[in-house]
Amino acid sequence: MSTTVTEGLLIAGERGEAAEGRSFEVLNPATGTHLATVAEAGVEDVNRAVAAAVTAYQQWGALSPVTRGRTMHRFANLVEEHAEQLALLECRNVGMPISDARGQLSMIIDVIRYYAGAVDKFFGNTVPVEREGVAMTFREPIGVVGLITPWNFPLNIANWKIAPALAAGNTVVLKPASLTPLSVLRYAELAAEAGLPAGALNVVPGPGGTVGGALVAHPDVGKIGFTGSTEVGAGIARAAAATIKRVTLELGGKSACVVFEDADIEKVGALAPFAVFENCGQDCCARSRLIVQRSVKDELVERYAATTAAIRVGMPELPETQVGPMISAGQRDTVEGYIATGLAEGARIVTGGDRPGGDLESGFFLRPAVLEDVTNQMTVAREEIFGPVVSVIPFDTEEQAIAIANDTPYGLSGSLWTRDGARQLRVARAMRTGVLGVNTNSSVFVQMPFGGYKQSGVGKELGMHALEHNTELKSVFISTE
Repeated sequence: MSTTVTEGLLIAGERGEAAEGRSFEVLNPATGTHLATVAEAGVEDVNRAVAAAVTAYQQWGALSPVTRGRTMHRFANLVEEHAEQLALLECRNVGMPISDARGQLSMIIDVIRYYAGAVDKFFGNTVPVEREGVAMTFREPIGVVGLITPWNFPLNIANWKIAPALAAGNTVVLKPASLTPLSVLRYAELAAEAGLPAGALNVVPGPGGTVGGALVAHPDVGKIGFTGSTEVGAGIARAAAATIKRVTLELGGKSACVVFEDADIEKVGALAPFAVFENCGQDCCARSRLIVQRSVKDELVERYAATTAAIRVGMPELPETQVGPMISAGQRDTVEGYIATGLAEGARIVTGGDRPGGDLESGFFLRPAVLEDVTNQMTVAREEIFGPVVSVIPFDTEEQAIAIANDTPYGLSGSLWTRDGARQLRVARAMRTGVLGVNTNSSVFVQMPFGGYKQSGVGKELGMHALEHNTELKSVFISTE
């Protein structure tokens, strides 16, 4: 029997219950208690949402880029007005510290404004050819775009996909993660308030196998954008091939933080832990392999562990909290299992890896863990843990550092710390990863492409490159003979 729905689906601009009347419970991970009851979409709801998107496309896709940009600017203004409300939803639903959630909202607003201003600056060309006439290219919308997004940064990652898709003239059906659907439902309401046509942005929470599967299989969906695990992404790519859908995939990572002996070790020890432990390590960009030159390993581990031990783990709504809970009891169990496996394979805990207890007992908290005596062949160094665990791996030469960093099926992100300018460029070019920060944790910017090498994905988010993945390129030749 279904329970009272407090958060309905959003289809054609209206909130409502699912066709089959099903719903599911969403928890607050900081307390383990009920946060909301959400309508659970099924295949019929996906079909309704796609039909609404097809109808809305006739209006939205026909508008000039300038007009769409003005609407997107209004949308950004509304998100900015409601930023605190959205940040609190993200904080309570994800367990993200409120300071981090507010920072995410700042980027979300910037992304919408970027594409609002970029869409009329993204255009085709005239091309010289051997015949008498004019050869031209046009950038045109794909149509209906289906998006499937994860639970770790639910609104920020959804917005990375939604903003360029809408700005380019497409309409959207979004399936958010079932664990974290609340912020994007409110965000979609604001899009309608900004003047997007009813059906331009539809939100259908529900199981991946049902809702995501129906979205990928639907013949009227022209593109799928997915962020999540490599395993699921591979399945989506296989299913999308049946209807030759365009696909962008942002998948898993096992990123490296490479530290050479000439780096500012004090700075690395103070800053680098936050490239792993932000959002309780639930980040595909987490630099979870600390690959450090042996001559400075002991000093760096001491500093790194001291910073880690001092991280303030606490209730996410408190402004002083730096790390909140994990998303669920199951995810915490998984991470604890990885730590146990690491110890069984010969690793040693330097700090963390335990549950804090006390006032945090009822939530899904886990202290950030530093593991030493790790080799790159151990499970903790090979598999994406998606939790607050870093593995320290030593090296002796630059060639060894590059080999270890690249010895992974993933290639999403990473950091490199060295004061040697030639080495910065040499090693940065040699590391097989899509995004890299040198002497910093920072590597993601609105204006820059984001995406991975190897099994970390296909295609790019952000920057002008995202518009390429949300448009079709048409060639037209007009003969003057």
